[in-house]
Amino acid sequence: MKELLTLGIESSCDETAAAVVRGRHEVLSSIVASQHDIHDKYGGIVPELACRRHVEVIRPIVAEALKKAGAKVEDIGLVAVTRGPGLVGALLVGVSYAKAFAFARGLPLCGVNHLHGHVMASFVENPDAPLPMLSLLVSGGHSELFLVERPGAMKRLGGTRDDAAGEVFDKVARMMNLGYPGGPVVEKMAREGTVRFDVPVARLHGGESFDFSFSGPKTAVKNIIRVFEEKGEPTPVADVCASFQKSVIDALTAKTKLAAERVRPKSISLAGGVACNGALRERFKKLGDTLGLPVVIPPAALCADNAVMIAAAGAHMYMDNPESPQWMNYLEMDADPGWMA
Repeated sequence: MKELLTLGIESSCDETAAAVVRGRHEVLSSIVASQHDIHDKYGGIVPELACRRHVEVIRPIVAEALKKAGAKVEDIGLVAVTRGPGLVGALLVGVSYAKAFAFARGLPLCGVNHLHGHVMASFVENPDAPLPMLSLLVSGGHSELFLVERPGAMKRLGGTRDDAAGEVFDKVARMMNLGYPGGPVVEKMAREGTVRFDVPVARLHGGESFDFSFSGPKTAVKNIIRVFEEKGEPTPVADVCASFQKSVIDALTAKTKLAAERVRPKSISLAGGVACNGALRERFKKLGDTLGLPVVIPPAALCADNAVMIAAAGAHMYMDNPESPQWMNYLEMDADPGWMA
């Protein structure tokens, strides 16, 4: 019997992605089309422009993913697509394409939660990671802590009260005219700087909460910049970036350590676009050493938005319950921009 081939489609924000996965984890192809060239001039994502680009490129991106995988359309046995959360217009493009692709061929269709997908990325190259796993998901729109009992079964322990970590990286970069996306350039500048400014870490409920708050570091950076502007002096950008980045990483690792001490997982993982940050990856590995726990961090290509994680998550859901009628209920599935894990 041939192993299941899953076509994954991701279009929740400003990347159009398609991938083909065999079985639960084997990656045959992964294609991602970025939109940074469109949104850079605006300093952030313009939803209408993002939606239009998805419409333009989704068909050739899927075709390229199939070609790279050495697969034909008739080889696909399951379609998995990001259903939410995300930008509603962007999600609708992916969901509509996936529904049409599946319906035309009578294939099962699986709507995947984007956050589940990011956490699932930890299992793509580490399917035997010890469970339960404590997963820190850090992206442009989310900063969340999950306890993963098994792939697809997650309990939310805490999350951001205001700005997500990736969102604050972008906003801080915009304050200093560093361009978009802000995360990579802030990280680059931080490597050249010295931590010399007080950028506070929020201590919610006396530091005993699993939630995050990043509006404070953002405001602190704004105030530092204003002081230099009032003096008529240039802002020491590299030092500000280093101080800001340390504050964010301190908060992320402190909450993860607190949660690990409470829930006693057998491993910890780091997921989401901000997990591409080298300084955060290093601190997370050190945290694992401190806790005496194995650390799972996917390669950068599986941390940023991609369709491999969606295909793998969908394959797990489907293969765990292949006879469920929900997979053929095309009309009932629609984009859900507010769908939280």
